Amino acid sequence: MKKVRIAIYSFIGILFLGFILILTFRESILKKVIEKVIASEKRKHGLTIKIENASFVALTTVEMNGMSVVPENRDTLLRVNHFKVSVAILPLFIGHIKIDELITSDAVLNIVNKDGVKNFDFLFTKKDSTDTVKKDRSGLDLAALADNVINELLYKVPNNMSITNCRLNVVDNDLNFSVNAESINIDDHQLRSRFVLNNNESVWHLEGSIHPSDKKLDVRFFAEGKKVELPYLEQKLGLKLNFDTISTRMDKIEYSSDELKIFGNWSMKNLLVNHPKISQKDVVIPNASIDCNMFIGEKSISIDSSSIAYLGNIKARPFIKYTIAPTKIYELKFDSEELPAQDFFNSFPQGLFASLEGIKVKGSLAYHLNFYLDEKTPWKCQFDSELKKKDFGILQFGETNLQKMNGDFAYTPYEFGKPMRTIMVSTANPNFTPYDQISDYIKNALLTTEDPLFFSHHGFYEEAFRQSIATNFVVKRFKRGGSTISMQLVKNVFLSRNKTVARKLEEMIIVWLIENNRLSAKQRMYEVYLNIIEWAPNVYGIGEASQFYFNKRPAQLNLGESIFLASIVPKPKKFKYSFMPDGTLKPYMHNYFRFIGNLMVKRGKVPATDTVNIFNSVVLRGIARNYVVVDSLQIIPESDEQMEELNNLLVE
Repeated sequence: MKKVRIAIYSFIGILFLGFILILTFRESILKKVIEKVIASEKRKHGLTIKIENASFVALTTVEMNGMSVVPENRDTLLRVNHFKVSVAILPLFIGHIKIDELITSDAVLNIVNKDGVKNFDFLFTKKDSTDTVKKDRSGLDLAALADNVINELLYKVPNNMSITNCRLNVVDNDLNFSVNAESINIDDHQLRSRFVLNNNESVWHLEGSIHPSDKKLDVRFFAEGKKVELPYLEQKLGLKLNFDTISTRMDKIEYSSDELKIFGNWSMKNLLVNHPKISQKDVVIPNASIDCNMFIGEKSISIDSSSIAYLGNIKARPFIKYTIAPTKIYELKFDSEELPAQDFFNSFPQGLFASLEGIKVKGSLAYHLNFYLDEKTPWKCQFDSELKKKDFGILQFGETNLQKMNGDFAYTPYEFGKPMRTIMVSTANPNFTPYDQISDYIKNALLTTEDPLFFSHHGFYEEAFRQSIATNFVVKRFKRGGSTISMQLVKNVFLSRNKTVARKLEEMIIVWLIENNRLSAKQRMYEVYLNIIEWAPNVYGIGEASQFYFNKRPAQLNLGESIFLASIVPKPKKFKYSFMPDGTLKPYMHNYFRFIGNLMVKRGKVPATDTVNIFNSVVLRGIARNYVVVDSLQIIPESDEQMEELNNLLVE
């Protein structure tokens, strides 16, 4: 026991002696550390760092004045007039640095990009390949890493902080903005701040409470007397974005059994978004929030299904999970609670679905989504989506009459956002062809290539969606879509041709409304589709197409001609590369014709005798022959790609 006491006293004595030595030589130690850092940054990144003076002003308080950072042959990155930091004493004894107080004033951070010359590009300099070791993701523990990062970040939050007159200047060629942090203060766990944007253009505030030791925070970001606006994003990316308030709250963090759990909430009020790829109009989300429970395991990160998301009156439980090893796995589930259908439609963001604004409905709705994809087996991915209805019905249409296809109507196709010409979908149009006057060959050929289950599904063909997802994942680009004839028809008749997220979502909802409420008969829908789709530049409808290519009426089309017409629907402007100067098909098209013909035989659409030498029956006799490309250098062979795409699309 005596030896133990002696050992303890000796250890305490050594610590005390070491502490005395540090206090005695702390100024020289500080000087050497600064010199080492300056030399290292000069060598590694070409940075010139200057500090007019640096010294201890208290037991554990360091003060620096006149500090600057200048990258080689670049604009000055940072200037700091005054900087003082104090660390807590007790954590030092266990090897941790806990900032007790931070005071900074009169600092300027310049982010400059002039004609590709950046004063911050050293931050993205890649290490030499000889020093880089490729990490095996199977050896990475995400939970432990996240726990360490969060603890380090929280531990660095000062107990007391005072930042005054610190400015951020961003110069990006002809675009520039500045944000001046007039004050950022933390006092007794309360955060208060005031940011001035572009010389009083706007005043922002970040306020709330921060309790690092308890791993809790509750802060909100808002503007004074107006919305928070981000003009730089609009100038740089064409993204208009503003909001009243964004709030975040972290309630607690738990780490046990190799899993880190973070419980919190994120919310926003009156978020406005506008971007050409999102919508042609401002999209406004009045209220949205999520009680988010994020779970981080050794090899995965997820938003757990115990989370609850709110969008207007819609309440749903999302589940999102990304697994990194032993293979990458992507999972997404979404289940909304059943609610009155009118509340469901009223919860849509304002401006997102123009044609549905003002719609009146009855009954109730609930939405279910299940998606799963393993990178090792993408062709076995799961995709199930269902909008469940109960006693649902449409009482009043919104801005658009969704039954207009049932009667005569005018259709205006667009090219690159410009109207081409107006086409009457009625017998008053001499090129309009009633359903019973269209050859069964073209009806069946087009169903075979575009949507074999059109007459049996309710607007969506989930197998086509699954195959599309798998194909696009494998090739790492958007190569193939999963649109049904119903979706193509709605896109043409009811919506603009602008390729936006909003239009695609609106398309899917309108398809669901038409198909699930039987607003139009399938035969009428197919009749309209055949009479309005584009078959060649400025050639619309099967009546014009059969004349343009073969100088025939639609009822006279043979099987070969029908297969050709079906083949060009996805790319109607490419027809001129498919023919020889004499109007016969080029040889590379023959395999495609055999494939489609055999598929139609297999499905009982035509007898096998009709497919004998079907490509020989295709000869251009209309004015299309005048547009055939005869220069072999302009030929774009597409048979292999067409075969691959159709083979995947038409999986039974």
